Order: sequence, then structure tokens, then C-alpha cells
Amino acid sequence: MKSTYETGHAKNVANLSKLITQIELYDKYDPPVEALTVENLTTLRDEARQRIEEVEARRAENKNAIHRRQDLYRELNPLCTRVVNHLDILGLSSGAQDRARALNKRIQGSATAKKVVMEDGEDGMEETTVGISTSRQSFTQRAEHFSQLLTLIRTVDNYEPNEDDLKMENLDNLLAEMNNATAAVDQTEAALNKALRLRNEVLYARNTGVYDRAMHVKKYVRSVYGSTSDQHSRVSGILFTMISK
Repeated sequence: MKSTYETGHAKNVANLSKLITQIELYDKYDPPVEALTVENLTTLRDEARQRIEEVEARRAENKNAIHRRQDLYRELNPLCTRVVNHLDILGLSSGAQDRARALNKRIQGSATAKKVVMEDGEDGMEETTVGISTSRQSFTQRAEHFSQLLTLIRTVDNYEPNEDDLKMENLDNLLAEMNNATAAVDQTEAALNKALRLRNEVLYARNTGVYDRAMHVKKYVRSVYGSTSDQHSRVSGILFTMISK
């Protein structure tokens, strides 16, 4: 879902276009500053539009990568449970079986630990016991736990399931896909961050951005026509917002 900030960025650009349309009609609009000419303001507006479009394109790519990763990981929990259940019938040592079950719990996110923290209470600082997830549920960490499970399976000589999705080759392929999916999320996120930075520079850089230039145009119109003039009234009513980045 688009944020109100994205709507605000687009509104600033739309209002710059409105400002340009207005000052084009002013016969005395002849700024001594090159950046404030209609031609250069139009170039700035077009670049700002492109930067906003670039952000939306990169955002869509990032969301698609995130959804692809989510789809890939969705079946990981039931698959790992099936793998561990298969290991149960192979006569593993108790240590190996316990290790497999522990890894599965971390993948599933079912393991928890407890710690004592100090919190403000009615009678001062009090001890409170809280649960802490030991599942380490980030996608990278889940992939690492899955990788460790596959390493354990390679030590099991009689691991030869008939089910295709439980076979070692396909489990290895799944791990590779999981790692590639996370890499794609990281790459598209970096591209999105770059697009955001470039958009913010065009819209909000000091003196050169859309916001500051629009403010300078209004001041120039006021200096030429006066603060009570109809010309100034029309441009002063065109709103621009400095959006924190």
C-alpha cells in the first residue's frame, strides 16, 4: 500500500506543474536566477516525475521479490517435519535424532527460552520473566538451520527416500532457491533505496530541489508584483510540503 508520503511527493510535483502554468502567463516574470526560469523549472518537474516513477518501479520489484520468497518459504515447515519424520525410521543415534529435531524446532519457530528483566513496578524495579524466541526466524537464519539439517542428512548413509521432494538433490535445490530468493530481496531493496535517495534529492535538496525552488519562485513573484497583488495571491496559494526523508 502506498504511504501518504508517496502521495505527498506526487502532489508536490503536480503543484510545481501548476505553478509553472501560472507563471508562464506573467509578462514580468523574468528571474535573474537561471534555475527559476520556466524552462529550467519544467526540466526539474520532468525529472521529478521520472524519479517518482522510478521509485514505484523499484518498489514493485522489491515487493515481487518479497512475495516470491514468502511463497518459497511457505512449505518449508511441513517439508522439514516430513524430513525429520523420515529420519525417525532410519535408526539414527539418539544424538543425531535429537540434533535433527532441534534444528526442525528452530526452523518451525517453536523453541523459546526465558530470561529475567528488570521493569518499573509499583514498588520500584521488579523482576519479570519474559519469553524469548530462539527460533531466529529471519529468512537467512531459517535457511542456515535448513542447511545444517541437510549437512546432518548427508551423514545418514541410508537416507534414500522414495518421495521426490524429500530426495537430497531436491532439498539442495530448494536451499539454493531460498538463498537466491533472499539475495533478490536484498538486491531489489538496495535498488529501491537508491531510487528513494535520488527522488529525495530532486524534490528536497537545499536550493536545487522542487520545494526550495518553488519557494524562491513565490518570493520572486512577490518582489516583482507585490505581496497584495493578484499574481502573488495565485502562486502563494499553491501548496508545497517538505516531507521528512
